[in-house]
Amino acid sequence: MPLAPQHADVATTELDSALRGGPFHVALRAAIAARGLPLQRVQHHLSRHGVKVGVTSLSYWQQGARRPQRPESLRAVRALEEILELPEESLLRLLAESGESPSGQRSSARSYRSLVEASGVLDQLLAELDCPPDGGLHTLGHHERLRIGARRELAERESHHIVRAHRDGVDRFVAVHHGDRGAVPERMRVHSLENCRTGRVRWHDDTGLLAAELLFDTRLRAGDTFLFRFGVEDGTAGVSREYVRGFDSPGGQYALQVCFDAAAVPLRCHRFAQQTTAAPRTGCHELPLSGRHRSVHLVEPRVRAGFVGIGWDWE
Repeated sequence: MPLAPQHADVATTELDSALRGGPFHVALRAAIAARGLPLQRVQHHLSRHGVKVGVTSLSYWQQGARRPQRPESLRAVRALEEILELPEESLLRLLAESGESPSGQRSSARSYRSLVEASGVLDQLLAELDCPPDGGLHTLGHHERLRIGARRELAERESHHIVRAHRDGVDRFVAVHHGDRGAVPERMRVHSLENCRTGRVRWHDDTGLLAAELLFDTRLRAGDTFLFRFGVEDGTAGVSREYVRGFDSPGGQYALQVCFDAAAVPLRCHRFAQQTTAAPRTGCHELPLSGRHRSVHLVEPRVRAGFVGIGWDWE
């Protein structure tokens, strides 16, 4: 039943406020109320989007008793944004912000990036680049270097890959860059630094996600190894607080180095690991910041499926 005009105005005001400040469950409840939909109708609309969610789960979500975490649930949140006529990624952002880190502080934009992947944005970009699920390459070594600028922003990222082809004909690699919340991927620049050249580039404005095709000058045969290096010039977002790298399967060595500008030195840095986006973080310990070069690093001799990263606290 449609809301009376005066009630509709109040509901719309409450929704606007909730979408700006959250938390997620309050915004979801306000959005459902503003549209005047009973939960059974919301469930019906979700089923038409190919997503199955129970009325009980929807009720728990809008009460804050439970949070959507599984990939299927995150796809439901994305569908809810369309069903409830909300701005794209508005609920997903609040969902990411409502999580808490082990220290009790709000989780940063990196949690949001994992939600972006689960919500299908990354799959969409990879499809536009005709990138198959199996790119034909095994990673033997991967070294990433991040530079945090004077405004505490993620200024740039450089990646050095050592790979081995496991099928014939591989001649490219698709690199993915996740900007921090508020990033503008259209203003980012991809630089092919060694043994590759930049091909097609695709991005998604609302999520700060960018995918770039790196073309090799040769076609690899099964068993061939290859080295290449590229960089992403970012600097388009606000304050950066951590960087996380996810791995779908076990692989070779991974090293992450974070370098800070002299005008933006953090109070402390720490490393962490996480099995899934919904799992608690483990293996947290402080990393010493080198005095002269203002950098910290981690090394995983052989990566396992899951996530590893470095976080830092500002004054």
